[in-house]
Amino acid sequence: MAHFYLDDSLAAQLAGADAPLGAIVRLTGPDARHAVTVSRVRPGEHLRLGDGAGLIVEGEVVESSAQEVVLRVEHVERAPEPSPRIVLVQALAKGDRDELAIQAATELGVDAIVPWQAARSVSRWDAAKAEKGRARWATIVREASKQAIRPRVPEVAPLATTAAIARLAASATVLVLDPLAEHPLTALDAGALGDRDVVLVVGPEGGVAPEELAALVAAGARGMRLGRTVLRTSTAGPAAIAVLSAALGRW
Repeated sequence: MAHFYLDDSLAAQLAGADAPLGAIVRLTGPDARHAVTVSRVRPGEHLRLGDGAGLIVEGEVVESSAQEVVLRVEHVERAPEPSPRIVLVQALAKGDRDELAIQAATELGVDAIVPWQAARSVSRWDAAKAEKGRARWATIVREASKQAIRPRVPEVAPLATTAAIARLAASATVLVLDPLAEHPLTALDAGALGDRDVVLVVGPEGGVAPEELAALVAAGARGMRLGRTVLRTSTAGPAAIAVLSAALGRW
């Protein structure tokens, strides 16, 4: 399998070429250094580059150094944005459980991630921590996308409140994962979803607070359960994404 790296300038590089096949593109910065010093990529090998927005090229390495890897394009893919999108609203959790959740969710195909300051979240992002925390999540998601060779890197939204999550129900199908819910996620009629985003809401270690669940349901969200056991906040979201991916025909 060809190594995979991300470069946001890839589309612009191809736009300046007479034709995509045979074009020369360049990987620079930390990814170039990683390719040469860690993955030991050398001229004659094949490499994949993506721009994180649906474009992936594959080609032969013609030059390599810690500053720049030069690639001659042999194949081009353009992946459309999926519809409906799967969005994970992940409550902040103690330790690294929320980070484990978003890493696995990215590998399993989530399309966007929203960090949520839930009432029962032990971890708290104040104003000073919010952007730093979002940036860390974005880095985790980007690295997981490279590992999974994903054409599109999921967006990580700014920290959201319960009220902001409730407002999503006006334009999306919002599903709150609740072990006490009447209906299992496997009973969801995927054919009736249309092109509305599917938003999965995952609570923290103590679960979604009753007042939060009531506010979300009042806005149009539905409670759904996963099996008969209670999953950790780090595993509930990825498990639900796997179920939805199968139901939506992605797998």
